[in-house]
Amino acid sequence: MEFYQQIRLKDGRDCVLRSAGESDGAAVLENYLRTHAETDFLLSYPDENDKTAEQEARFLQEKLESPDEAEIVALVEGRIVGSAGIDRIGTREKVRHRASFGISVEQAYWSQGIGRALTRACIQCAEKAGYLQLELEVAADNERAAALYQSEGFSEYGRNPKGFRSRRCGWQEVVLMRRELV
Repeated sequence: MEFYQQIRLKDGRDCVLRSAGESDGAAVLENYLRTHAETDFLLSYPDENDKTAEQEARFLQEKLESPDEAEIVALVEGRIVGSAGIDRIGTREKVRHRASFGISVEQAYWSQGIGRALTRACIQCAEKAGYLQLELEVAADNERAAALYQSEGFSEYGRNPKGFRSRRCGWQEVVLMRRELV
């Protein structure tokens, strides 16, 4: 799915949000490894990645060509510093109205407005694709992210007290959130 937007960060720099494509494979993989090493709030660890740059490139091209899935990157000064995407929950009639949402931003770029902009971009893409509900999971101790999602219309619908098993801190409670779309 195609997406493009330019935003101004809180520090005054420009940031481009755009659909990722095949040529972004290596840079997206590098960003994934960096962001997943910086925080314990994400779903996986860098050493759990099993994609090569070529596989990532094919994955991104499939997302770009998809009518109902998206992978969006945030670029500052030409470098990918974050990404977010929407994925269909399933194609069966009972669940094809639902999409999941995931996001990561490099720590050096937190609190600049990138997370909010990527969240809004994914909401727009999900609406464009015709989804009626966008869902996410967030670690309960990631209060800043949960507050951001809530301010963008997501609401909590449940918790899993043993949702993540962290190498660093043991069990992490996961908050299930959803947003109804127009």
